[in-house]
Amino acid sequence: MHLSDNLPRIDRRVAIQWMLTAAATVAVRDPQAWAAELPITAKGYGTDPSMVKIYQPGDVWPLTFSEPQKRAARALCDVIIPADDTSPSASAVGVPDFIDEWISSPYPAQAGDRPIILDGLKWIDEEAKRRFQKTFADLTLEQQTAICDDLATGQPKPEHKKAASFFKRFRDLTAGGYYTTPEGMKAIGYVGNVPSATFDGPPVEALKHVGLA
Repeated sequence: MHLSDNLPRIDRRVAIQWMLTAAATVAVRDPQAWAAELPITAKGYGTDPSMVKIYQPGDVWPLTFSEPQKRAARALCDVIIPADDTSPSASAVGVPDFIDEWISSPYPAQAGDRPIILDGLKWIDEEAKRRFQKTFADLTLEQQTAICDDLATGQPKPEHKKAASFFKRFRDLTAGGYYTTPEGMKAIGYVGNVPSATFDGPPVEALKHVGLA
């Protein structure tokens, strides 16, 4: 069972308004730990993007994730949506790249997610080291799941509340990224955007339901 099974499937084009309260400042800051504060200088797509060009992550603005952050993101994505007999995992269809591009973009809604995701990936690696003496990506699936289970509960412990907020947002982005890929659409049986030579109109049952038949 996927940790995302009970979530509504969201469209990655919808900017979800959600902001994390500011964390307490500290006297000495590690540049990697505080990467969330690095300024975003990109100008965005502009008013008239090319609709026929296929953009790759990093083509329009610089990406953010360091290699350790990429590893943690890939591992967490695959705990949330692992591969099964019919569908690939989240990392296999590029969801970590989507999240990296999302938090790297110069738009207000995504800018709110930037510190949440970066601070959360830092936390999850620190928590993995505290519990199991390894980074999150290097843990067994059982160990990774043990950490995620503490965050996925509806009533996290007080010390896990901030991390639980991160996990919820990361899970939403993972689901949104995954279920708007061709593989994700296939996994939920979505068959829209497929050309058809004929159109038979709505079924009689639907017309009766709205009083038109």
